[in-house]
Amino acid sequence: MRYLNHISILLQYILPHHLLTWCVRGITRIRFAPFKNSAIKLFIRAFKVDMSIAQEEAPSAYPDFNSFFTRPLKAGARPIASAPGEIACPVDGAISQLGKISGSGRIFQAKGHDYSLEELLGGAKELAARFQNGSFATIYLSPSDYHRIHMPLKGKLQEMTYIPGRLFSVSKFASEHVPRLFARNERLVNLFETEAGPMALIMVGALNVAGMETVWAGNIPDSVNWEIKKWCYSDNSVEKEIELAHGEEMGRFNMGSTVILLYAKDRIQWSNELSAECPVRMGQLLATIR
Repeated sequence: MRYLNHISILLQYILPHHLLTWCVRGITRIRFAPFKNSAIKLFIRAFKVDMSIAQEEAPSAYPDFNSFFTRPLKAGARPIASAPGEIACPVDGAISQLGKISGSGRIFQAKGHDYSLEELLGGAKELAARFQNGSFATIYLSPSDYHRIHMPLKGKLQEMTYIPGRLFSVSKFASEHVPRLFARNERLVNLFETEAGPMALIMVGALNVAGMETVWAGNIPDSVNWEIKKWCYSDNSVEKEIELAHGEEMGRFNMGSTVILLYAKDRIQWSNELSAECPVRMGQLLATIR
């Protein structure tokens, strides 16, 4: 199995990531009932998806596979940690890593690998300086997880930056073998001002992630070229003001990937119950404000 994993990583260096992902995007939006119903049922069996918490439990009710994959949950399925000072987990998934951003601006990826905070943020030096010596959490979403992203706490959007890149797998094995993985993949940096200070919620694309969406801008990669693009929301003359409540949906992955959270120095304390590879659910207590 490990041998096959090494082969898969090697192939990812040479395969056309974006072409393959574009094909997956088309396939997951096929509405031919016999095809999409079979695909959804097979996926549910293969990944043991719990449909009892889905707002719509019947697989055949979804118009296409992507609608099933980004399915909403029933009200109350994911209680939100929202007491004063509590920061909620934004997604279902597993903690890949969490901890402190080093004084040199490096973020731990996996044993033997780290990457630059500045590179992760698309070379934005001033923005990187705001998170120097701060805190980070990397959360991996598996295929069986709920794929909508929610606000860890109330926040006012300051800016959104799309950073093009590769689409390597973001699996545990890939993070252990692809140097600077999260700073190389396509990503969307969403900067919010919160009661905990600045918070960056970064959506990281991956192989077969056929689009990253936000509730205020829709599918982002569809509207940009192969270049960094930034939208400013702190100036009302540029974009409309966006403020999202604690626990409110802010975006989704069309197929699974990874979320990275950044906070400034000495502003938050991660929950003592969390560690690398620990499973998490959207809404559970992730950290507290200092």
